[in-house]
Formats: sequence, C-alpha cells, structure tokens
Amino acid sequence: MTARTLIVLRHARAAQVPGLPDRERPLTERGEHDARRIGEALTGMDLRPDLVLCSPSARTRRTAELALSSDGNAGNGAAPSGADIVFEPVIYEAYSDELLTLIRRSDPEVRTLMLVGHNPGIHNLVQGLTMENGDFGFPPGAFAVIEIDDEWAGLDAGRGVTRWSPGDH
Repeated sequence: MTARTLIVLRHARAAQVPGLPDRERPLTERGEHDARRIGEALTGMDLRPDLVLCSPSARTRRTAELALSSDGNAGNGAAPSGADIVFEPVIYEAYSDELLTLIRRSDPEVRTLMLVGHNPGIHNLVQGLTMENGDFGFPPGAFAVIEIDDEWAGLDAGRGVTRWSPGDH
C-alpha cells in the first residue's frame, strides 16, 4: 500500500472589517506574509499537493493561492504547483466528521491532498485523525502534515501519523 499525505491547513490571519460578510474577509498583511511562508515551508518539506479541497471564503482562497505559489507571488488564482483546486462550500462551516467524509471521497490516485479550511473543524479533524491528546491549538496559518497508510476511503480516527504539527512551528 502506498502512503498518502494529508496537509490540513487553517487559513492565515484575516481582517475584521465592519459590515463585510464573514465569507468575504480578506487576509491581513501579516496573513499574506504567513501564507507565503506556509508555501515556503511546504516546498522545503518537498510537499506538493495533487488536489486541494478549499473553502470558498476569500481568506481560504487567498491562503491556498499564496501557499501553492512556488515563488510566493501568486496573483492570478492559478496554482503553479499544478494542483487542482476544488472549492467545496461544505468546508466553510464543516464539523470534523463532514471534513472526513469529504476526504474519504477523494480519488485513490491522489497521493497528496491539501484541505484548506476553518476552525474548529480543521483543528478537531487533526486531533481525531492523529489521536493527539494535547490541545496544541490551531491558530491562523497553522498546518499539519499527516501520513496515512491506507486509501482515502479507509481513513478513520487514529489512523494518521503527524509529521508536523502547529506546536512544532
């Protein structure tokens, strides 16, 4: 069985803009910087997703765009990494079990999958998959890399092994 890699990424820091709907909140200047650093970290770990499942909110879209940009200067919405990006509305307010269901439906040919979303679902998903006991938190811009020795369809609680977690960053 070939190992699979799941990258779970919480969007980078977003602005609080009075009167702006939550889904349209942009990244702050720091959030933009952090999203680029995420891309650098993933490149340094030789991680290139085959598929990205992303919440359709402005802050998750921009985080994914910058993190996937090989030069950190994304601007046209394309993913220089070559990854397909699918904007999944369910991710926006998803609980961890809904995120797990979405992951399980991924094509078996996908070896490296990135999920870009929001707390608390993202944080709870990582805790459930890895059975991490400590509450390491999952601040904006945090990501976890989880190794899985099974098909996506067989992914279940406690089946993943964390290679990197927010507490290590």
